[in-house]
Amino acid sequence: MTSTQDVAPAVPTVGGATALLDAYVPGDARFFASPTRTLLAHGTRAEVPYDERPLTVRVAETLRAQERDGNPAPIVVGAVAFDHEGPAALAVPEATRWAPALHTDPLVGVPAAVPADTDWDVRQVPAPEVYADSVARAVERMQAGEFSKVVLARTLELRSPRALDIPAMLQRLARRDPSGYTFAVPSGPGRTLLGASPELLVSRRGGTLVANPLAGSTPRSADLAEDVRRAAALLESAKDLHEHAVVVDAVRAALAPYCDELDVPERPTLVRTATMWHLSTTVTGTLRQPAVSALELACALHPTPAVCGTPTPLAREVIGELEPFDRGMFTGMVGWGDAQGDGEWVVTIRCAEAEQDRLRLYAGAGVVAGSSPEAETAETGAKFGTFLNAVGASL
Repeated sequence: MTSTQDVAPAVPTVGGATALLDAYVPGDARFFASPTRTLLAHGTRAEVPYDERPLTVRVAETLRAQERDGNPAPIVVGAVAFDHEGPAALAVPEATRWAPALHTDPLVGVPAAVPADTDWDVRQVPAPEVYADSVARAVERMQAGEFSKVVLARTLELRSPRALDIPAMLQRLARRDPSGYTFAVPSGPGRTLLGASPELLVSRRGGTLVANPLAGSTPRSADLAEDVRRAAALLESAKDLHEHAVVVDAVRAALAPYCDELDVPERPTLVRTATMWHLSTTVTGTLRQPAVSALELACALHPTPAVCGTPTPLAREVIGELEPFDRGMFTGMVGWGDAQGDGEWVVTIRCAEAEQDRLRLYAGAGVVAGSSPEAETAETGAKFGTFLNAVGASL
């Protein structure tokens, strides 16, 4: 049987990827771009049901049912919430179109239109001082030995005097960071989840898996010399290197049972986006049982300490105590998977949920015993920059 990975284009075509980006229209369309391919899906042939069965079982049965009904190459596309045992927004589309990666398309270098002047009403939830106080409380508990790390998030609620132009936002996100992971998928009735994540949770192609955990970050600078200094300092930061090592160790532990071989570099490298530097480790492995799907691997990994904390159960409790909102899809995963188990699932960060004239933006920071409330508040502000730039808003 032909794999979705096999039918994806291998040779770059000028205009192919940007044509899919240009063709995206909100509603029942689903767009996903990665460093390996670009996908645009239309319509809904079947939705993954929500019941007592594990998500991976429900997805696998949905895909098998599609094959029995004559769908020759079914895939699921969409998003899974931070609580991946809850409802997911995953569907089998009526039609899919594939193209090479956006970054291989020369036309992606054409700048997106500048955001229209908009009198945005911006509300910070929680307020920066409240968020900083939550960080301080978490630091006190960690210094007392209660837990090791927690990722605390805050949100921005934006309201526009006019209906949102979601395709224009997606264009700006994709063209600003074409080598990353850009997405726009339905997340509920009348709602769209869109963003530009730098972080691959896991991909699977045949018997090979790749994971790319990110942890430890610093804002970019418009001044070249200062930008280089910040990148170099991040590579030497004891706090950030420790935070990164905790995440990599967790990824190693989660994937090792599935692999005959697992390659984990000893030291991280740097990944940059338009607004942030991140410590990055690319983990590769050879599966012991090739039948294990990309989604099964993603669920085994999720949530990593990069989006939750350590130990995970206690960190989730702390998040519930200190965050005054439901994360929903934020820090969940978004991507696609096919009936052969291949797929790509990325961490849902640098994102927002759009509904009519409203946007809710999300950003989080990893808090450890040595964290500064002021620095973590500033870090979340910098992470908001990815989306604020896409809509022409500011804090």
